[in-house]
Amino acid sequence: MTNDLPTQPTAALVLFSGGQDSTTCLAWALSRFERVETVGFDYGQRHRVELSRRAGLREGLMRLSPLWA
Repeated sequence: MTNDLPTQPTAALVLFSGGQDSTTCLAWALSRFERVETVGFDYGQRHRVELSRRAGLREGLMRLSPLWA
């Protein structure tokens, strides 16, 4: 008999704008998955400044936990 139970995913994709909500989602994913990728879009949103903060936020998260590097 085969085991047809779903396996736990090891990777996540986070839509990361650089704002508070998506940064929280990124930290959550980093704490739970082996591999996390981010993607962001500039579609003319009002808070476009958040996009420019993405790199600094990722660096800050990596300093919080070396496992997230």
